[in-house]
Amino acid sequence: MNEGFHPYKVAAHRHTPEIEQTLCKLSGLNDVKITFVPHLLPVNRGILATCYARLKDGVTKEQIRNAYEEYYKDETFVRLLPDGKVADIHNIKYSNFCDVSVFTDERTRTFIAVSAIDNMVKGAAGQAIQNMNIIFDLDETTGLTMTPPAF
Repeated sequence: MNEGFHPYKVAAHRHTPEIEQTLCKLSGLNDVKITFVPHLLPVNRGILATCYARLKDGVTKEQIRNAYEEYYKDETFVRLLPDGKVADIHNIKYSNFCDVSVFTDERTRTFIAVSAIDNMVKGAAGQAIQNMNIIFDLDETTGLTMTPPAF
Protein backbone atom coordinates (compact mmCIF):
# COMPACT_ATOMS: atom_id res chain seq x y z
CA MET A 1 0.00 0.00 0.00
CA ASN A 2 2.94 2.37 0.43
CA GLU A 3 2.48 5.29 -1.97
CA GLY A 4 -0.79 3.73 -3.12
CA PHE A 5 -4.32 5.08 -2.98
CA HIS A 6 -7.27 3.58 -4.76
CA PRO A 7 -11.00 2.93 -4.52
CA TYR A 8 -11.91 -0.51 -3.23
CA LYS A 9 -14.54 -2.84 -4.72
CA VAL A 10 -16.02 -0.14 -6.96
CA ALA A 11 -19.62 -0.98 -7.91
CA ALA A 12 -19.31 -4.34 -6.10
CA HIS A 13 -18.76 -3.73 -2.38
CA ARG A 14 -20.28 -6.39 -0.15
CA HIS A 15 -21.83 -3.84 2.24
CA THR A 16 -23.83 -2.02 -0.45
CA PRO A 17 -26.92 -4.30 -0.16
CA GLU A 18 -27.14 -3.86 3.62
CA ILE A 19 -26.74 -0.08 3.30
CA GLU A 20 -29.53 -0.01 0.71
CA GLN A 21 -31.71 -2.27 2.89
CA THR A 22 -31.30 0.08 5.85
CA LEU A 23 -31.99 3.14 3.71
CA CYS A 24 -35.17 1.50 2.36
CA LYS A 25 -36.31 0.74 5.89
CA LEU A 26 -35.58 4.28 7.11
CA SER A 27 -37.12 6.02 4.10
CA GLY A 28 -40.14 3.77 3.69
CA LEU A 29 -39.22 3.34 0.02
CA ASN A 30 -38.81 -0.02 -1.69
CA ASP A 31 -35.92 0.60 -4.03
CA VAL A 32 -33.22 2.91 -2.69
CA LYS A 33 -29.98 2.67 -4.68
CA ILE A 34 -26.62 4.14 -3.71
CA THR A 35 -23.06 4.00 -4.92
CA PHE A 36 -20.70 3.13 -2.05
CA VAL A 37 -16.98 3.46 -2.69
CA PRO A 38 -14.49 3.04 0.17
CA HIS A 39 -10.90 4.02 -0.52
CA LEU A 40 -7.74 2.15 0.42
CA LEU A 41 -5.04 4.49 1.60
CA PRO A 42 -1.42 3.97 2.58
CA VAL A 43 -2.23 4.48 6.27
CA ASN A 44 -2.11 2.20 9.29
CA ARG A 45 -5.73 2.81 10.25
CA GLY A 46 -8.77 4.54 8.92
CA ILE A 47 -11.37 4.20 6.19
CA LEU A 48 -12.72 7.04 4.11
CA ALA A 49 -15.90 6.28 2.15
CA THR A 50 -17.75 8.37 -0.40
CA CYS A 51 -21.39 7.49 -1.13
CA TYR A 52 -23.50 8.92 -3.92
CA ALA A 53 -27.27 8.96 -4.49
CA ARG A 54 -29.44 10.64 -7.08
CA LEU A 55 -31.71 13.31 -5.57
CA LYS A 56 -35.41 13.19 -6.29
CA ASP A 57 -36.98 16.33 -7.72
CA GLY A 58 -37.81 18.85 -5.03
CA VAL A 59 -35.36 17.51 -2.42
CA THR A 60 -33.17 20.31 -1.08
CA LYS A 61 -29.78 20.49 0.56
CA GLU A 62 -31.49 21.85 3.69
CA GLN A 63 -33.89 18.90 3.87
CA ILE A 64 -31.03 16.45 3.68
CA ARG A 65 -29.01 18.32 6.29
CA ASN A 66 -32.04 18.46 8.61
CA ALA A 67 -32.71 14.74 8.15
CA TYR A 68 -29.11 13.89 9.10
CA GLU A 69 -29.17 16.25 12.08
CA GLU A 70 -32.43 14.74 13.34
CA TYR A 71 -31.37 11.12 12.82
CA TYR A 72 -27.97 11.46 14.50
CA LYS A 73 -28.83 14.03 17.19
CA ASP A 74 -28.57 11.48 20.02
CA GLU A 75 -25.69 9.43 18.61
CA THR A 76 -22.62 10.13 20.69
CA PHE A 77 -20.19 8.58 18.24
CA VAL A 78 -21.49 10.12 15.02
CA ARG A 79 -20.32 13.64 14.35
CA LEU A 80 -22.12 15.44 11.55
CA LEU A 81 -19.62 18.02 10.39
CA PRO A 82 -20.54 21.64 9.62
CA ASP A 83 -21.41 22.54 6.04
CA GLY A 84 -18.30 22.74 3.89
CA LYS A 85 -16.09 20.65 6.19
CA VAL A 86 -14.97 17.29 4.79
CA ALA A 87 -14.57 14.14 6.89
CA ASP A 88 -10.88 13.27 7.33
CA ILE A 89 -9.32 10.15 8.86
CA HIS A 90 -6.84 12.34 10.71
CA ASN A 91 -9.66 13.62 12.95
CA ILE A 92 -10.97 10.20 14.02
CA LYS A 93 -7.68 8.40 14.62
CA TYR A 94 -7.74 6.16 17.74
CA SER A 95 -11.41 6.93 18.35
CA ASN A 96 -14.83 5.31 18.08
CA PHE A 97 -16.18 8.32 16.17
CA CYS A 98 -17.61 8.34 12.69
CA ASP A 99 -17.32 11.76 11.10
CA VAL A 100 -19.85 12.47 8.36
CA SER A 101 -19.97 15.23 5.75
CA VAL A 102 -22.96 15.80 3.51
CA PHE A 103 -22.96 17.61 0.19
CA THR A 104 -25.29 18.14 -2.74
CA ASP A 105 -24.21 18.71 -6.30
CA GLU A 106 -27.07 20.82 -7.63
CA ARG A 107 -25.76 20.59 -11.18
CA THR A 108 -26.10 16.80 -11.31
CA ARG A 109 -28.79 16.48 -8.58
CA THR A 110 -26.47 14.16 -6.65
CA PHE A 111 -26.25 13.72 -2.90
CA ILE A 112 -22.77 12.91 -1.60
CA ALA A 113 -21.98 11.62 1.89
CA VAL A 114 -18.37 11.25 3.05
CA SER A 115 -17.55 9.29 6.20
CA ALA A 116 -14.35 8.62 8.08
CA ILE A 117 -13.76 5.97 10.74
CA ASP A 118 -10.80 4.41 12.48
CA ASN A 119 -11.40 0.82 11.42
CA MET A 120 -9.32 -0.49 14.33
CA VAL A 121 -11.67 1.08 16.88
CA LYS A 122 -14.97 1.92 15.17
CA GLY A 123 -14.71 -1.32 13.26
CA ALA A 124 -15.77 -4.63 14.81
CA ALA A 125 -13.84 -4.12 18.08
CA GLY A 126 -15.37 -0.77 19.01
CA GLN A 127 -18.80 -1.86 17.85
CA ALA A 128 -18.55 -4.97 20.06
CA ILE A 129 -17.69 -2.87 23.12
CA GLN A 130 -20.44 -0.37 22.33
CA ASN A 131 -23.02 -3.18 21.93
CA MET A 132 -21.83 -4.90 25.11
CA ASN A 133 -22.26 -1.63 27.01
CA ILE A 134 -25.84 -1.34 25.76
CA ILE A 135 -26.66 -4.99 26.55
CA PHE A 136 -25.33 -4.69 30.11
CA ASP A 137 -27.03 -1.34 30.68
CA LEU A 138 -23.72 0.52 30.94
CA ASP A 139 -23.12 3.98 29.58
CA GLU A 140 -22.70 3.44 25.84
CA THR A 141 -19.37 5.31 25.88
CA THR A 142 -17.71 3.18 28.60
CA GLY A 143 -14.20 2.24 27.50
CA LEU A 144 -14.54 4.13 24.24
CA THR A 145 -13.67 7.71 25.11
CA MET A 146 -10.09 7.33 26.27
CA THR A 147 -7.59 9.80 24.86
CA PRO A 148 -4.87 7.85 23.03
CA PRO A 149 -1.22 8.27 24.02
CA ALA A 150 0.80 10.74 21.99
CA PHE A 151 3.32 9.21 19.65
